Amino acid sequence: MAITVQAVYEHGILRLAQPISLAEGTQVEVVVMAHEPTIEKGTPATILSAIAALPLQGDDDEFSGADHDCILYPQQTAE
Repeated sequence: MAITVQAVYEHGILRLAQPISLAEGTQVEVVVMAHEPTIEKGTPATILSAIAALPLQGDDDEFSGADHDCILYPQQTAE
């Protein structure tokens, strides 16, 4: 039987993200595959170049940054 479960390594102990159904005392074999954050390294110029290459907001976009406040803070109507 194989079970895949997420865990966090803290203070020398693997803490499971959710409980698993195993009988107390069951011996298991653990294979650890760390999920390291992917941070792209580069010079400030290459990072800024990648940002500049992102698509601009177009007129046909359903959502726009201009809608930000209207969506987060809808106007309250007086009753």
